[in-house]
Amino acid sequence: MKKTKIIAAIVLSLSAVAAHSQMDPIVTQSTNTSTSTSNSVSETTVKSPPPSAISPSITAINSDVCVTAYSGAAQTQILGISFGGTIRDMNCERLKLSRSLYDMGMKVAAVATMCQDRRVWDAMMAAGTPCPIDGKIGAEARAAWEENQDRIPKPVKD
Repeated sequence: MKKTKIIAAIVLSLSAVAAHSQMDPIVTQSTNTSTSTSNSVSETTVKSPPPSAISPSITAINSDVCVTAYSGAAQTQILGISFGGTIRDMNCERLKLSRSLYDMGMKVAAVATMCQDRRVWDAMMAAGTPCPIDGKIGAEARAAWEENQDRIPKPVKD
């Protein structure tokens, strides 16, 4: 019987411990502290073609015209400009007109057209064949030029 009492005492004590443990609440305490610092550096690179001003293409080659073409362009980071044009060649026109007159059989008119250039006029006088004036040629033309010196072509300026 002693053993039974001991076993009973052990069982009672275990049940008392179990009952006591069921009554105590479980307490969990937690503290959380968080600090966050963020620094961001951003750089954007745009890759694009550089600005460009393109000069116009002006072609007067292989054309039966008496002009000289020019063009140009300038560009900065902000502004671009281009330009172009032509320059009329009066001596070329005179040669073409004279050639056309000569081809039509108008030889005196062709020579008179060329004589509008002072260099040609001087060469004709030096050769003893003065330029035609008012339909006169030869000695009559020389006399007419002497009377009308204000009609002599002006020298070409360089």
